[in-house]
Amino acid sequence: MTFCSDGELAYLASRTSFIEGKGLILDESYRLAHLPLVAPDHPRVIRQIVGKPYLMGRHTAVESLVLPVSGDALQGSSAGQALEAELRAAPFGHKIAWNIAERRRDKLHATICGALASGEEMAELSDRQRAALAQLGSVRVELRGLFSGNVNLGRLYLKAYPEKRNGFNMFHRIQQIMGRRETDLYVVGLYNLVDDLDPTEAAMLAGMISRWWDKPILTFRADTLWLLRAMDDLVLDGTVRETISLR
Repeated sequence: MTFCSDGELAYLASRTSFIEGKGLILDESYRLAHLPLVAPDHPRVIRQIVGKPYLMGRHTAVESLVLPVSGDALQGSSAGQALEAELRAAPFGHKIAWNIAERRRDKLHATICGALASGEEMAELSDRQRAALAQLGSVRVELRGLFSGNVNLGRLYLKAYPEKRNGFNMFHRIQQIMGRRETDLYVVGLYNLVDDLDPTEAAMLAGMISRWWDKPILTFRADTLWLLRAMDDLVLDGTVRETISLR
């Protein structure tokens, strides 16, 4: 089985640039969309910005096509357990919103086609799209990590590496069927920070990301996709409106 490589995806170009001697400062997008949900009393929470759809982390309903990830399988993997244990023991472990991670356990996902519909609108797949997705068959995926991006600084992810079948990125095939642009970043949000990291803590996180970058956490066969509807970026209120078969 072959998975897409870093050279074919956008993880390297999209990772956090840690600077020696500097901390990790929660950025504006995180303080607007995430911090109000994990630490609403934090003094640097951004309640709202004119022209942005957020009010204390909530927004108009958005519906996306996503790859579901089993929280039970992830928690049951030896690598997943080791990663979590290392994070809990890290100097910044007390700055992770562990309660939020548990609340999201049954909603873990990587977005394949974002914002298919919003507001009162509902995303609808045509019969042709459903048939084409079913004809693809199951798609193998490998999760690796840890990952921190260059936006939403404060959120920690795993990276999803899709199967490469006959030379093609299978997530691209799904996006083509849906008539959406091809993307190369498929992250599974796992953990959220509740505060900035000081230089020592940031250096420890940077070291963890480097050491865990290529380590497989979970390899699985995806048989379904979700139409996921949510009014916040952590999908705390999210609902799976429909399960779409890949076989």
